[in-house]
Amino acid sequence: MSEVIKHECGIAFLRLKKPLSYYQKKYGSSLYGIEKMQLLMQKQINRGQDGAGIANIKIDTSPGERYISRKRALGKNGVEEVFSSLFKQFELLNINKPSKLSDTDYLKRNHSFTGELFLGHLRYATYGKNEIEACHPFLRQNNWKNRNLIVAGNFNLTNVDELFDHLVELGQHPKEKADTVTVMEKIGHFLDIENQRLFNKYKAEGHSNLEITQLISDNLDLISILKESAEKWDGGYVMSGLIGNGDGFVLRDPNGIRPCYYYVDDEVVVSASERPVIQTAFNLKNDAVRELPPGHALIVKNDGTHFVEEIITPAEYKPCSFERIYFSRGNDFEIHNERKQLGRELAHRVLNELDNDVQNTVFTYIPNTAELAYSGLVDQVRTLTGKKIRAEKVILKETKQRTFITEDNERDDLVTQGYDVTYGVVKTTDTLVVVDDSIVRGTTLKKSVLKILERLSPRKIIFVSSAPQVRYPDCYGIYMTKMNEFVAFNSLITKLKEDNKEGLIDSVYKACKQQEHRHRSEIKNYFSKLYNQYSYEEISDQIANQITPKNYAIPVKMIYQTVEGLHTSCPKNKGDWYFTGDYPTPGGLKVLNTAFVNWYEGNFNANSY
Repeated sequence: MSEVIKHECGIAFLRLKKPLSYYQKKYGSSLYGIEKMQLLMQKQINRGQDGAGIANIKIDTSPGERYISRKRALGKNGVEEVFSSLFKQFELLNINKPSKLSDTDYLKRNHSFTGELFLGHLRYATYGKNEIEACHPFLRQNNWKNRNLIVAGNFNLTNVDELFDHLVELGQHPKEKADTVTVMEKIGHFLDIENQRLFNKYKAEGHSNLEITQLISDNLDLISILKESAEKWDGGYVMSGLIGNGDGFVLRDPNGIRPCYYYVDDEVVVSASERPVIQTAFNLKNDAVRELPPGHALIVKNDGTHFVEEIITPAEYKPCSFERIYFSRGNDFEIHNERKQLGRELAHRVLNELDNDVQNTVFTYIPNTAELAYSGLVDQVRTLTGKKIRAEKVILKETKQRTFITEDNERDDLVTQGYDVTYGVVKTTDTLVVVDDSIVRGTTLKKSVLKILERLSPRKIIFVSSAPQVRYPDCYGIYMTKMNEFVAFNSLITKLKEDNKEGLIDSVYKACKQQEHRHRSEIKNYFSKLYNQYSYEEISDQIANQITPKNYAIPVKMIYQTVEGLHTSCPKNKGDWYFTGDYPTPGGLKVLNTAFVNWYEGNFNANSY
């Protein structure tokens, strides 16, 4: 999209099922696991620009040998920094002791990240400080191998306060009230309980402490640990973890909100946030990679055996549609087709706005991620009219710096200077149709893009969004919780005030305020009454007015995808709460209620969770 909203984090999980010597012999590399993790994470850089981290566990090490390694880095080059640092030790080894680089037993004993179990994470900060201590994976250390825990995830939980209070009730003293820490301590608590249960069991049977340690490692019940831990989680998540003994897991939320895929053969068990990432890393066909079912966990034991088990009863299937519109890479075969269909769905409405005059129309797109929707729109317009379509690359990006990681007060100048136009392809008698994949805030269009397009002096500009109007806050991963940042919401409020309906705004606020301290399961959506006052097109027209700069001489029109068109295009991903207010969990309505109260009271920077 031409403007910023925070993305989803990405995870990469890998278990090597063979000894390192196997990969060295077959693939010619003693660093097979590290190299595959680098590829899995590089291919998901679109999912994280604030930092990256990787952790590794060695299985069957002797006491006194290091068996857990972790490396994290902040910033948009986090993946590069992590792996540059990680590979440096092997570059030095190749210079000083080149023969040792192929000695896998030596590497495992003497060098970090040469174990069998890996967990990688690419981070997009949602709220809170962007500092190294906030980078995943998180580590909960213990002198007993079976109690060590590493956690990373793509998630936001809506009920952190409730979970925090439960930890306190259990007698813990969490160091901070953050969802990652809360999740870590929740899993850690039940991991400790399971360790103690097994210890008591085997001690009563007369086993020695050394024997008990191995027995616990072999018999840890990850299913019960995860069931107990996730029982009260409300939100969207893919949670992944490693236990010090070599067990590992990847758990998906019961609504399937966050994406997760996996692949297993006799050499590896691998999981990632996107299917083509696994396909590319391991040269696989589409049907080889499976989607992890909602509410299920992929569990890998320390002996390499794996199984997929239901942890939470699956609820209504509501995977995030923004994954298909924008977040995930477009080289997934299903997403590629869906994005083109999103463009096709808009063709009739665009032609109506043009009065079918395609001869005096130029079609273009911004940013590059909108290209597939643009292609679908152009193809369908061509099919419907039977005429040649003037499709041009009108807007050119000249800088490699990604605008969505820049501070708001710098973004306008950056966008204006970082883009240019193709002169001469648009005449003053032409209408310019600009396809974007999602228009959320509208500030970039108003302050930068429209000024850029003004250089071309078209007769009219029509912005076409392949996504519907973002009307409601998101609380399951995307950082969209401030109502005043949505151009649809601002347009709604402007129109209500123009029509002397401020009393309705006040009454909705009072209704929301009255349920402020109710349990999330009792919250009702009073806010939707405001949107029900107007048609979809009326809000779109008001948005066009909102984004048009003062004294702008060129007429501007806005066409948004409909929710029906979204569902037709993306039939498997019908999570649409940011468009409709239809939240899949009770915590969603709680966040909506809090977000509106915060806006009304002027607390624009308050946390809505």
